[in-house]
Order: sequence, then C-alpha cells, then structure tokens
Amino acid sequence: MLSRRNFIHLGTASLGTLALRRFAEIPALAQTGPDYRALVCVFLYGGNDSNNTIVPMDDAHLKAYLATRASLAIQPTSLTPVQSAAGAPYGFFAPLAEVASLFSTKELAVVANVGSLVQPLTRAQYQAAQLPIPSNLFSHADQQQQWQTSIAQGNSPTGWGGRVADYVKAQAMNSSPFPTFLSVAGNTLEGAGAKTQMLAIAPGQSLALAGFNNSAASQARLNALTNLLTLNSGVSLAQAANSTMSMSIADAKALASALGKAAPLKTQFPTTTLGKQLQQVAQIIQVQAGLGMRRQVFFCSVGSFDTHTGEFPTLNTLYPELSQGLAAFYTATQELGMAQNVTTFTESDFNRTFQATTGDGSDHAWGGHHLALGGAVHGGQIFGAFPTFELGGPDDTDTRGRWIPTTSIDQYGATLCSWFGIPDSALNSIFPNLPNFTSRNLGFLG
Repeated sequence: MLSRRNFIHLGTASLGTLALRRFAEIPALAQTGPDYRALVCVFLYGGNDSNNTIVPMDDAHLKAYLATRASLAIQPTSLTPVQSAAGAPYGFFAPLAEVASLFSTKELAVVANVGSLVQPLTRAQYQAAQLPIPSNLFSHADQQQQWQTSIAQGNSPTGWGGRVADYVKAQAMNSSPFPTFLSVAGNTLEGAGAKTQMLAIAPGQSLALAGFNNSAASQARLNALTNLLTLNSGVSLAQAANSTMSMSIADAKALASALGKAAPLKTQFPTTTLGKQLQQVAQIIQVQAGLGMRRQVFFCSVGSFDTHTGEFPTLNTLYPELSQGLAAFYTATQELGMAQNVTTFTESDFNRTFQATTGDGSDHAWGGHHLALGGAVHGGQIFGAFPTFELGGPDDTDTRGRWIPTTSIDQYGATLCSWFGIPDSALNSIFPNLPNFTSRNLGFLG
C-alpha cells in the first residue's frame, strides 16, 4: 500500500523515461582514459529540513537560531562542532557524525541556500511579483521536477542529467553505447534525455530476465524471444517497444558480465536502502573500464523527509542512514583509487519552514543547504550564503522562514557539470536559465 510520500515520489518518477535503452556491442577489454569522471546524486525525497543539517555557531547566528526555531532548534550539546576554512564555527546535527568528520578532513563542502530560480530574486520582488517566480512553489511534485530538470517554469520532457547524457553521446565521450545515466532508485525524470535513455536497476537483484536460467532449453527460449524482438511488425509503437526491450536485455547482460569479473570490495557498506544503492554504484564504477565508460551519472535516493510532525524522530533515523552511506561510499572510492574522479552531491524537493508546526514538525519551504563530497571537492568550506534567521526578514518569502534561494539549481548543477567535463559553451543548453546569473561556477570543485 502506497503512502502519500511514496505516491508523490512514484508520480514524479513516472514522468521519466522507462529504465530501458539502446545497446550495441560493448568491447570487453575497453580501457578508459585517466580523466574518468562520475557524478552521484543522492535525492532526499520529501524535503529535507536542512536548517537542522548544519547550524552556524557564532554567537549572533546561534542566538537567533535558538530563539526563532523554538521547538525545532537543536541544542548546542547535540551539534558536532566544525570550523570552516574561513574560521567560522558551525555544527552538524549529531546523527550526521560521519558528514561532520568528512567536512573537518576537507572532503565535504556545504552549498548554502540553493533552490529553484528563474533569475535572482529579492523579498520585495517576490512579494510584488515583479520578476518571474518558479511555478507552484512549495509543491512536492513541482519542486522535485524543477530540481531534476532545472526548468523553473513549465514542464520539461528531459532532465538535466539526461541532457548531460545527450552531450556525452554526441561528443562520443564514452567508447561504448552503454548508458551514461544509471539509476539504482527507480525511474527518474533527472535521467531522461532527448537522444538517450537511462538504465535503472535494483541493487543486489539479478540482472537476468526473469523466467530464464542456464539450461539449454531455457537459453533456446531466450534466443527465440530475442529473435522475435528483431522482427519488423510494421507497427511503429510495437517496433519501438521491441527495440527498447531487446537493448535492455543486452545492457543488463553486459553489466552482469562485467560485475561478475570484479573482485569483491573490501569496504563495508551499511545494510540500509541507501547503503545498498551506493554499494551497487561503487561496484559499477569499479568495472567502468570494462564497460568502456569515461563519463557516468548515477542516481540514488532516500525517502520520508516530509516531516510535518515529529521531525526529530524521523531525522534521527534518516540522518544516520545518509551519513553512514556517504562515508562508506567515499571510503570505497578511495579503495578503488577513484576518490578524485567521483563527486557525490545531494538534492531535495525543498527546505522546510524555519518556524515549527504545532506538532514539532515543519512545512514546505524553498531554499536549502546541500552537500558535495569527493576528492576534487574543496572541502571544509561553506559556499553561498546562509539566510538571516528572522521570520519576515530579508530572506523570507512571508513570515514563516521560507528562505528565498541565493544560489540557483542552475549554478549548482553547472558547477558539477563543469568539473564533469562539459565546456562552458554547452552549459546553457543543459541549464537554460544559467545566463540569468552572474556566477556560473560556485567554486566548490577543483
């Protein structure tokens, strides 16, 4: 039985393409160049209250935070203190212990107050509707869609990750047609391309087509099926479906073959949903050379961040899953000698209101803080600006602490893509609103 949150997630995911794609022969011994790059998205479905992810701990900010957040304020004794490279004190919520450690060792950075924007926007402009405002603000489905497409107004059939995959294909950046975008969290609009399709797999599950085994009779039936899929029915829709199914079978076979030749990773992953997803991603990165890949984008997710009531019990469960999963994955990239080549980052529907609800929860809001992790990340730093902790203040849309973003999804994504190898001349086609912002690279990646 679907919960409301899972229904929201499923509804948004259904906008994406099917987890199937075109496939051709993959060279078994293909070698990638030294410039392999991978982006790994961890989407926090439901709207993470990032006001309680990291808290400024200088006297003025901490005093305002404690007074204004009221029942949702984390007491200083439950914050893990860290110091930014600029010398300012911050604290991560204690269940994010591994995240705090990665920040302190300069392998993780925070990008503050990011959200969907058409162009820079002030409180006065927002309240007077003087400039374009993203469609249907504070809506789960719409804000998930905007994060995954970077299109702040209107609908888009493609996601920004899918447009990245289209560019990779057009420039032949990979030496095989294996999919550039791979999801271990179901179908997602973020991976939908105009010329490419994602591959979605379930972590730890068999990649083989159900109902077949290695017996001669079973293989004969499988061969008959694959031959039938190549027949021309004369019906365009049927032909497209047959082609998609045929290539998906081949994709899965190639991936299973590559994974079957890899040695087990020594890194121990948590047995949580995210831990299993990130373990699968690490295993695929391990065999990227055999798949002929130089550029890959991965999609993972954690759900249930829609904390209208009882927020602390929820975060006390979800934050350790996120923190421990990220730490294990980073350790695995170090084990593979790939820490410099892999950047992991978070996305979420939106932040949540700074003002608490009567049930010790929070409502839907807007700009929030995100994490970037990897050997190429300029860690231990805060990029962007924290809002003023004042209800009805200069960064609030109204009087509840719905922060107007000071950094756009476009800038955040463009910084990731620049490191990934997308030239500046191509970024506008991936992030159409990027020209509206002065800064195109936020500087958190080297």
